[in-house]
Amino acid sequence: MLGVWLLLAAILASSVYWAVHRAPALVVRFKTEALKIGDVAQTVSANGTLNPVVLVNVGTQVSGTVKALRADFNDRVQQGQVLAELDEDLTPLVAPVRSLLAGGKRLRAAFAYWGYRAAGGADSDSLVRFASSMELFQAAALLHDDVMDGSDTRRGMPSAHRAVAAIHAQHAWSGNADRFGEATAILAGDLCLQWTDEVYSTSGLPAEHLARGRATFDRMRTQLMGGQFLDMLESVRTWEGRSTDERIAAARKVIRFKSAKYTIEQPLLIGALAGGVDPAAVPGLSGYGLALGEAFQLRDDLLGVFGDPEQTGKPAGDDVREGKRTVLIAYTLDVADAGQRAELTRSFGRADVDVAGIESVRGIIRATGAVERVESDITRLTHAATHALGEPAAYLQPEASTVLGELVALATDRVT
Repeated sequence: MLGVWLLLAAILASSVYWAVHRAPALVVRFKTEALKIGDVAQTVSANGTLNPVVLVNVGTQVSGTVKALRADFNDRVQQGQVLAELDEDLTPLVAPVRSLLAGGKRLRAAFAYWGYRAAGGADSDSLVRFASSMELFQAAALLHDDVMDGSDTRRGMPSAHRAVAAIHAQHAWSGNADRFGEATAILAGDLCLQWTDEVYSTSGLPAEHLARGRATFDRMRTQLMGGQFLDMLESVRTWEGRSTDERIAAARKVIRFKSAKYTIEQPLLIGALAGGVDPAAVPGLSGYGLALGEAFQLRDDLLGVFGDPEQTGKPAGDDVREGKRTVLIAYTLDVADAGQRAELTRSFGRADVDVAGIESVRGIIRATGAVERVESDITRLTHAATHALGEPAAYLQPEASTVLGELVALATDRVT
């Protein structure tokens, strides 16, 4: 047994010796290269369909015969570039819209924009397009309102239906020029209503953002129609036998639904809700918008009687001719004596009233202290708006909150 172990030990020793001394030596080889700076190329091969990140279908919002093409397939184009020209027969339909969109304070767009920013949303071209839908809605309201009121001018120019009626007469077309002008203005307003929804929906803001503002957006359009009807209804109802409080309540009801809500409160809320505002901020924003919206309309009522046509773009005393039953007139009737009431009855609401008649109505309004009472209401409402804006301040982006505060003065400007 001992001999076997000795034999195994000898074999193991021999193997180790051979492995160490007789096995080929391990040769380590190195290759050196100079250090270079460069790109690492990587190639990916794949099969499939190549789709664009953003697909935009470019088309005209007005149908008609194409008169000329200014761009070809796959051409690079820029925003605002004319791609095609349509038949000029459509000019009377779209020209009034272009004219309205070129002027105005653009308050509704401003409140929608800053509402979105106040909620923390970022500035973008999509946001500007989103806000511009409010101006298309305003254009629709003005086009229809001018037809219903029989207004001759808008912003210092002939109103749409008057301008189109003049084109009809100039070309000696058949039929009634005034009817043609009114029908065209109504269609132009309807076109703006369609574009309002289209621009809102295709603004480029995320779909979930648009969905958050959609309910208020739809409510705004519905309530304005109701407010416009209330305005028409009050214009034919008699105020005889109604108390001053009842007259003021009726006038303020029209203000709220025809002007205050769609001018400030609802555009502001549409923007804020789309931007994802904290629900706790909504009551304060609503209070700010309603108070400021009422102050805005009260200022407009004063300008409708006393405003300078060169600055307001409206004929002097236009609201006197139309017989607008406003808070200003309710205050006037509250303290007018029998003689003053008789003079108001002779001149107020007469389309053919002359300059002397308008000056007489203005004198009565001043003498009764109605102007001072309306100015006091405007001051009270602007203070209420400022106070309401302070309540949700903790939930709003600071810069936007500051701008909303500055818009109070712009909305109630004594000049325009």
